[in-house]
Order: sequence, then structure tokens, then C-alpha cells
Amino acid sequence: MRLFSIFAATTLTASMALTACNATETKQAESKPAAMSTSEVAKTSITLFESHDEGRINIFYDLPTFKGYKAVGETSFRLTRIGAGPNGETVVFGLPKADKKKGANTPAAMLWDGKASYDDFYGEMYANNRIYVFDNKADMDFVRKIGEPVFMFTDIGAGPKGETVVFVLNKHNKKKKPTDLIAKFKSFH
Repeated sequence: MRLFSIFAATTLTASMALTACNATETKQAESKPAAMSTSEVAKTSITLFESHDEGRINIFYDLPTFKGYKAVGETSFRLTRIGAGPNGETVVFGLPKADKKKGANTPAAMLWDGKASYDDFYGEMYANNRIYVFDNKADMDFVRKIGEPVFMFTDIGAGPKGETVVFVLNKHNKKKKPTDLIAKFKSFH
């Protein structure tokens, strides 16, 4: 009987210690703020430059890297995803030297993967001898997939090399001249 009492007391003590330990861990877990996933974090702004060349979608979030690509046709540092485009295109993320080791953790790749969102969006897409200009990622995704916007304001010959510039609109702003978007485009060119 004495052996049973010692065993029962030891088991009861161990059980109380585990309960106290679990309660402490629970309190610590509750007191720490929950870490937000990357998709829940909204960044302030992003500017994308996208060029469709030879079955590839080349995406840049750094203007000097994009200009270098347009001048030479290649970029030194990149993240390549074969067949990742909406119509099976190869997607190439041009990276500035400072971000060459970040890979998929760069702003454009995270936006593409749905792991980041931005409050302020500006994008240019160079395709079909035109420059499409966006203030909305959903509109850019639509044009990338379909090839043409539904609503647009077109400015023939307004591009830096005389290209037609298509300011992409949507059902919410289709009746207004996109003066802010035009001004932002001109600030880059």
C-alpha cells in the first residue's frame, strides 16, 4: 500500500507540473502577438515594368534594371520560372544586384505569388508595340492573360519612342480621363 501511495503521489506531482508548464506556455503564446503571414502584409507601393519578348514575360520592379534590359535585351540577375505565365510563357523576374540572392522573396515575385499586396500600384506592360499603363494589379493580370483591356484611354505616339500608350481603365473609372495616370507615366519618361 505504501508503494502505491508513493507512486500515486509521484504521478500526481508530475501531472501538476505538466499542467503548470502547459499553462505557462499557453500564457506565453497568448501574450505574443501572432506573426502575420506575408500575404497579410500590405506594402505601401510598387512600380512594375513588364516586357513581353520572344514568349517570355520579363518583370522588373527597379527602373534602372529595366532600362538596362531594354538597352541590352538581357539582365544580369534573374529568377526564371518556365511555363509560369498565364498562357504558358516563361516568367523572368529581373533583379537588381542588391537583391540577387533574395530570389522569390523579391517584391515582384512575391506579388506574382500572391504573398504580398500593395496599397499603391503602378505598372507598365510593353507588348504588341504598345505600352499599357495600369494603376491596378487586377487590370494588369487581365490584360496579361487576355491580351487587350476592355476599357482604355489611348494616346497614339505618346511613348518615349513614339509607341502608342494605352492607359487601362476599368468599370469604376471608364468615364474619366486618367490624368493622374498620364502624369505618372510622364514622370517616368
